[in-house]
Amino acid sequence: MTHKIVTERLRLRNWRESDLPVWAAMNADPEVREHLGRLLTPDEAAASMTAFQDDLDRNGFGFWAVEVHSTGEFIGFTGLDRVDEGMPFHGVEIGWRLARSAWGHGYATEAARAVLAYGFDTVELPEILAVTARTNLRSQAVMHRIGMTTDATDDFDDPEPDSPELRRQVLYRRRRDQRD
Repeated sequence: MTHKIVTERLRLRNWRESDLPVWAAMNADPEVREHLGRLLTPDEAAASMTAFQDDLDRNGFGFWAVEVHSTGEFIGFTGLDRVDEGMPFHGVEIGWRLARSAWGHGYATEAARAVLAYGFDTVELPEILAVTARTNLRSQAVMHRIGMTTDATDDFDDPEPDSPELRRQVLYRRRRDQRD
């Protein structure tokens, strides 16, 4: 099944085997993984890619591969995922991860806006969540730019953080009726 979202500069699409070298390198990059926990092995990166595509095929949403229109360059992922069981909340969350070379160009915000629209208009979600480590100010800035809000009473401790700095997490929300 083909899943694709197109924005002015980006294409969110199915995963390709050719994405793996860049994806594996991203997940072995300490700066990219700074707020996510331990680095992934190439096998773990490959398994995550397969799982992302499986979710897209099964649910009609998930984490899409992101490429730049003008170059065809794969730069990371953006998408929607069901919140893991055992979290102190439930629902569907938005997420993104981009290669360092793609930082600072507004790609995360552009892709996230398109994914929010897809989640509200196509999947008809009443609310979309976002979660990140309290220390991840870059992702929190994207969450603010896409109209998400946070309430400190929703913050929580990750029960199994990879490091103490990643224990405290912030939860952002955006409801369908809060749209621009």
